[in-house]
Amino acid sequence: MMSPSADPLAALHSALTSTAGGSSDYDLNPAVVLPPNRVLRRAAVLVAIEPHPDGPRVLLTKRAAHLDHHPGQVAFPGGKVDPGDRDDTAAALREAQEEVGLEPSNVAVLGHLSAHETVTGFRVTPVVGQLAASFTPVPEAGEVEEVFHVPLAFLADLANYTVEARRWNNQWRRYYTVPYGPYYIWGATARILYGLAERMPR
Repeated sequence: MMSPSADPLAALHSALTSTAGGSSDYDLNPAVVLPPNRVLRRAAVLVAIEPHPDGPRVLLTKRAAHLDHHPGQVAFPGGKVDPGDRDDTAAALREAQEEVGLEPSNVAVLGHLSAHETVTGFRVTPVVGQLAASFTPVPEAGEVEEVFHVPLAFLADLANYTVEARRWNNQWRRYYTVPYGPYYIWGATARILYGLAERMPR
C-alpha cells in the first residue's frame, strides 16, 4: 500500500524511471505456450493523468455496447498504430483526440510503460501523459459510451487489485481486476495499471 503521505505524482515519475519487463494477458496463465514466431500488431494507449483538487486522477473510457470487439469494457483511449503515425506516442495522442476530444497540446508526455501483449494479437505501448489543464471530454459516439476518472492514488494501491477467472476458449483464464465504484476494470487495462502500481514506490 502506498503511504498516505506519499505524493502520487512523484511516485509516478519515479515509476517511469524504473525498468521492468513486458506484460501480457497470459501472465497469470503459465500453462499457455505462445508460438515464438508470432507476429503482433502495434497499438498504443494513453494513460492520461489529469489534475484535480482531490489529487491526480486517470482518465478511462467505457467502450460502446454495440462494438464487435470488447463491447462495454473499460479501456484507455488508444488503438492501432496507423501508417501515418510518427510513432507510438503520436498514435496514442491521435486516438485520445478522436475518442474523447483531448487535444495533444494539452498533454505533456512523461514516458512509456513496458509493452503489453494481448490475447487479440496486439503489442500495446502505454504512453503516460500529464494534462496541463482539465478539459471536458467529448466521447466519440460510435465508440465510447462514457468517460470517467479514477484517483491515481487508488490505482497505485496494490491492495485494490484482485485476481479472478473465467472460461475463455474452453480454458480457465485468470486475470487482474481493479473495480472502482460501478466500473469493472479488468483484463489488459487492469494488467497495465497493476504493472504501473508495482513500479511506484511505497
